[in-house]
Amino acid sequence: MRRALTAVLGAVTLLLAMLVAGALPASAAPTTLKEAAAAKGIVFGTAAAQSHMGESAYVNTLNREFNQLTPENEMKWETTEPSRNSFSYGAADQLVSHARSQGMAVRGHTLVWHSQLPDWVEGISSRTELLDVMNNHISNVAGHFQGDIEYWDVVNEAFQDGSGARRDTVFQRVIGDDYIEQAFRAARQADPGAELCYNDYNIDGRNAKSDAVYAMVQDFKARGVPIDCVGLQAHLIVGSLPGDIQANIQRFADLGVNVYITELDIRMQTPPDSSKLAQQAADYRAVTSACLAVPRCKGITVWGVTDKYSWVPDVFEGEGAALLFDDAYAKKPAYDATLEALGGTPGDGDGDGDGDGDGDNDGTVTCTYTRTAQWNNGFNGQVTITAGSGAVSSWTAVLTMNSGQDLQAIWNGSPTENGDVITVKPVGWNSSLAPGASASFGFTVSAPGGNVADPALTCSTP
Repeated sequence: MRRALTAVLGAVTLLLAMLVAGALPASAAPTTLKEAAAAKGIVFGTAAAQSHMGESAYVNTLNREFNQLTPENEMKWETTEPSRNSFSYGAADQLVSHARSQGMAVRGHTLVWHSQLPDWVEGISSRTELLDVMNNHISNVAGHFQGDIEYWDVVNEAFQDGSGARRDTVFQRVIGDDYIEQAFRAARQADPGAELCYNDYNIDGRNAKSDAVYAMVQDFKARGVPIDCVGLQAHLIVGSLPGDIQANIQRFADLGVNVYITELDIRMQTPPDSSKLAQQAADYRAVTSACLAVPRCKGITVWGVTDKYSWVPDVFEGEGAALLFDDAYAKKPAYDATLEALGGTPGDGDGDGDGDGDGDNDGTVTCTYTRTAQWNNGFNGQVTITAGSGAVSSWTAVLTMNSGQDLQAIWNGSPTENGDVITVKPVGWNSSLAPGASASFGFTVSAPGGNVADPALTCSTP
């Protein structure tokens, strides 16, 4: 009798489940890059610069679309160790803090690179000294960010185009062929939890350079050198993608390492037109599809949020328009193609982060900081928030305090504290701003240790 009753109850439960399933709509397809990528088990990231974080359209687009952040320049050697054994992490810390507040993974870029290197490093001629300096730099930088970095570009661009020979750098000349191995061993010791990657450009398809990188990774894996991943930068040209990019990703994956597309942009001769934009869309779709086809391809990162701040026009004369959002933060055809390749559904075409789809500054705010008073162990500051060409109903400002600083008082703003990060919202009467109008709040900071450096500031609309 109990078995029969159980069978009946089971059948009723199944019938109810089927009825409910038929009555409920299917899950909607993702409408942002990060949601679509997450559904595929990968990250979709971007390079970001702290200097643009005061622009609300920039921050809103960053937060809405991306779940991984690479500091564009803030972790490079000239920034983190400008003079010997004197380390500076302020801008990088601010980006990492923002990424963590948004649930983004962080890619550390980069520990050892011949470019953006301080002159004092270039002047070292002793192998023992330079090896000590390199290891000390890795230990301090990777150690400082331990626990906050998912992947490190340990060594960047160590091979020449064409021949695949080692690039002539101070590290290659003074330390020798083993400097890359030494760097990876030092990085593993400094941060055992991060994935350690080799990163380079023009290794997206198979050629002499990518063959040389492949041979190095193969050797490292055979000898137990700690390497976990390879980054294919993918600075590409419209209509000129390597035809074997998927096969190239696969052969690296077959060595037992993860693969990331780390600096994707696809540039064109400017100005863009419909034909160029259509080809760019097809190229972005192809790169995304190639990554998705290989299970060990774990992420795609574009090198910048918007064409407005792309590095391309400054380096390649007459070229640009290489990213997914145009100068006004409007979504380009390449955005829709990438989202579709990830399994998402394009939305209403609004790409400017302010909800109106026109790509101008409506609904956005900018903010400025002014120090109004200072004494030995503290200071007063004022933040002014200004609406763009459209009205806003509210605003948010984020202050990141420096080491040893404490917020003592605030007026005309409502603060929420989370460690060193102070999130300030309006108090009611100063919420709404007409186009071009401003509101301000003031605050007092104590600094018992004498650190009176200005806090970092970003602002946005909710």
